[in-house]
Amino acid sequence: MVVRSLAILGTGIMGAPMARNLAKSGFRVSAWNRSVEKARRLETSGVEVVESAAAAAGSADAVVLMLSDGPTCDHVLFETGEHGGPVLDAMAPGSLVVVMSSIPVETARNQAARCADAGIGFIDAPVSGGENGAIEATLAIMAGGSVADFERMEPAFRTMGRPTRVGEAGAGQLAKLANQMIVGNTLATIAEALIFAEKGGADPASVRSALLGGFADSTLLQQHGLRMCEGNWEPGGFSRYQLKDLRTAMAFAKTRGLDLPVSAMVTALYEDTVAAGHGDKDQSAVFLELKDRNKT
Repeated sequence: MVVRSLAILGTGIMGAPMARNLAKSGFRVSAWNRSVEKARRLETSGVEVVESAAAAAGSADAVVLMLSDGPTCDHVLFETGEHGGPVLDAMAPGSLVVVMSSIPVETARNQAARCADAGIGFIDAPVSGGENGAIEATLAIMAGGSVADFERMEPAFRTMGRPTRVGEAGAGQLAKLANQMIVGNTLATIAEALIFAEKGGADPASVRSALLGGFADSTLLQQHGLRMCEGNWEPGGFSRYQLKDLRTAMAFAKTRGLDLPVSAMVTALYEDTVAAGHGDKDQSAVFLELKDRNKT
């Protein structure tokens, strides 16, 4: 049966606009957030705000988690806390857990196994596109799970962006980690290139404009290159979350015996970016760390 009602757990930068788009498209949506006042802003969009995640889960065809990390998702799904009782225990047989957070591959696979034991479907479906993508419903959605579960959730996914099933449970997280490697590595390169241009005597904003439409053009150069030129660090995605994902990618690469020197160097660069106090700034704030290294 196609999903018609959803409980959204986590209404931060990404979860709130995702909930709005679902409600606007005619889905019945309830929302829970640890800070309930943050969720209240969704009521004017037709979203029911609840004080217990477990209560919301009991009446939903699908429970969508958009939380900070794997341990937080595990806590909400399987343990008792500020969200009420274990969400998994409250869900109806045959309903669906959809983890749209970025979490480790093995965490997603373990969650899928526990859901299967409880008679609950599971999809890991992390996203890319940042706050703008969530608001504009243009997110890239990378889904891991069975074909049947993906098809049940696909109409809801399409209200948030462009979904692609990439394999079984855990495959969505693999795709997201690959995405984050590309994003992190590219942001560092854009930052270096703009600093290089400035130190050589060119206007970095003009250089960025000149590169648009050429082989170096990308969404990252368009959006985050502009942030770097303007000094706009208001987060569309936090630097500390970029670091979290890079760490996760490097840990998984180690289990496969992979040598990924570029990503390893960029991970270390983000370690320094966050250590310098830029963790709550946009992920493009890697520019600030590189700028600091190149003071003259």
